[in-house]
Amino acid sequence: MKQSVIGKKYSLREKLFAHLETWRPYTIVWCGLVSLVGACLAYNGVPPIRIFILSFFIPLIGWIASLYASDYLDRDLDAISKKHRPIPSGRITPKESLLVGTLFALTGFALSFFLTIYNVILALVVAILVLTYTRIFKSKGILGNINRGFITIAAYFFGIFSVIPSLTEIPIYLFILAFVFLLHDTNSNMIGAIRDVDGDRKGGYKTFPVKHGIKKSMILSFALTVSWFTILLILSFIYQFLSVFFYLIMIIDIGILIIFYHFLIKTFKNHSRKIALRYHEFFVIERITLASALLFGVIEPTIALMIFVFSLVLTLSSQYVLRGRFEGV
Repeated sequence: MKQSVIGKKYSLREKLFAHLETWRPYTIVWCGLVSLVGACLAYNGVPPIRIFILSFFIPLIGWIASLYASDYLDRDLDAISKKHRPIPSGRITPKESLLVGTLFALTGFALSFFLTIYNVILALVVAILVLTYTRIFKSKGILGNINRGFITIAAYFFGIFSVIPSLTEIPIYLFILAFVFLLHDTNSNMIGAIRDVDGDRKGGYKTFPVKHGIKKSMILSFALTVSWFTILLILSFIYQFLSVFFYLIMIIDIGILIIFYHFLIKTFKNHSRKIALRYHEFFVIERITLASALLFGVIEPTIALMIFVFSLVLTLSSQYVLRGRFEGV
């Protein structure tokens, strides 16, 4: 792959900013929150501080490692239509990306030994899922989106196993809840692919939006949202494992989803890359709200509120500062 800028020297500040772009701070909180949700639900409250911190930060570290890996493996595809990104622009070299990504991966893997053997195994499973996503399934339509959903399930069970180190002791409703995360992130990943339709088509990536178009992607997205939302509500009513605060925060989540689908229906016929980016930005905020609603339902509201506010501030501010630059819009 040829770099878009050959031989140009970049300052340390430019290179550090390129690494910050690679981290996508507006996406990394979600993975940590999902794991934290698993830990809090398994503990039925706030777990011990060691588990609380590790269950949140290890998946987050692993997510950053996966982003470096994805950018490294996608460097030829990005060179077609995203030459501004860190690797194609030359601000980060492919070797540098591989080295830093490996460092994050090894750090997360080493920290997982402070939890349970299941956490160690899941760290390896996630690494395999990340590699197969970029190398195999990303270009295979809905299979790639489902693969990404399984990565989120792995993060969820990472949190659960940090508290309950035995499959037989995990309540059945926590297993069923995993399908909510699977369907949700399958949907989120598929919507995210809409903004990359032109580049993916040029690179030979047959994503669902490339193969079936925006209208069918919209229909599938709505079906997936109805499915996970129905499962979540039925599950919460039957097993009564969430407090009333969960339902109060879910009202906000419903509001975000209504605004999103109204915007999607209004713009999908004449969408641009910039508008398509807005589609996924809705999901980035909505999924923070969903995870926070589950936290509100099982831990002290004041603690849940602090986590919710912190996650929203980091996500919104980093989207405002970094996302348009990284996506080239």
